[in-house]
Amino acid sequence: MKKHKIFVETEHHQYHKRGQLVCGDTFLSRKLKEEKRVISVLSDGLGSGVKANVLSTMTATMALNYISYHYDLKETARAIIRTLPVCSQRKISYATFTIAEIDHNNRVYLVEYGNPPTIVIRDGRPLPLERQEMSLTRMDRIHDTLYYSAFNGELGDRIILLSDGITQSGIGTKQFPFGWGEKALSDFACQLLKQQPGINARTLARIITDKALAYDHKTPYDDMTCGVMTLRHPRELLLITGPPIDKKNDSRMADLFNTFPGTRIICGGTTANIIARETGRKLTVNLKDFDPEIPATSTMEGADLVTEGSITLGKVLQILENGCNPDNLPSNGAGRLIHHFLNSDKISFLVGTKINEAHQDPNVPVELEIRRNLVKQITRLLETKYLKEVTITFI
Repeated sequence: MKKHKIFVETEHHQYHKRGQLVCGDTFLSRKLKEEKRVISVLSDGLGSGVKANVLSTMTATMALNYISYHYDLKETARAIIRTLPVCSQRKISYATFTIAEIDHNNRVYLVEYGNPPTIVIRDGRPLPLERQEMSLTRMDRIHDTLYYSAFNGELGDRIILLSDGITQSGIGTKQFPFGWGEKALSDFACQLLKQQPGINARTLARIITDKALAYDHKTPYDDMTCGVMTLRHPRELLLITGPPIDKKNDSRMADLFNTFPGTRIICGGTTANIIARETGRKLTVNLKDFDPEIPATSTMEGADLVTEGSITLGKVLQILENGCNPDNLPSNGAGRLIHHFLNSDKISFLVGTKINEAHQDPNVPVELEIRRNLVKQITRLLETKYLKEVTITFI
């Protein structure tokens, strides 16, 4: 196994408790590109609503920042537990949490405090974890316990983090008088992975959460969050936009397009015409692909998507900034481009640096005429908000 070939995909899905405006669970992830580390934290605030959300957000943010700065995982957990306020009546902390860290060697470290046990699935079966029980004394002098485990991650592993709203769904029903539970949930996930071995982290998290929601009769009795970390071969995407500054590089651009092994996308009519001319392929505009906001897409053999350039990229940037719902993306070129981004792990931009005369119209917004800035802003969002590995090459 070549460890450097493994990519960690991290996604989550959640529902807030009925009657509340926000979710009391918080799931945060951070990818430290230079160190090849990935950190995810799921925190469940006591109760529900805004107060629970504030507590879980504070807890998850503290954990993420501590671990990012190489604080010891176990000591970080102890420090957070000792910092958390305690409910005076129930004598429990105001937030529980699970911290998962995967380092550059694919070594997985887990700390669990109060949340349901993390489920790890390998080769279609649950992986037994040797959990080290650790005792500590809180600020209120009450003894408490957290659990630490570590193992070597392998290609195909699914690491599933859960809040108790998932495992306790369906509680009181004839089918699950004590709730769905970790065992039944683990069996469900294993069966699902046998049927869909290539399922991505986002879809797996959504299906598990939707199943829990169904057990609660579509009205969640508690906040529900499922986070999934998948170790897999990276899915690669190449996006080409803009003509090269030197016409001699047109053929080189076409060669890069032709030989790329993953998803291939072209943004820009001029760029598409160059690739079509250099490869001898036909470019066809999808006249039925009408959208009042985004220009129509085109079709060309070998390309997974061909869109207009600056307007489409500007819309992509806007949607990514505002936070996109993958299940509710528009069907136009911008929505389809984002869909490809979300389903890819390593994204390569090949950006032509020739000024496009078509964008010198003074009626066109200034930011749209600077393609490079659009790509840089999209890159920043894909790296920091969507945890993608992105490179930019100018030609």
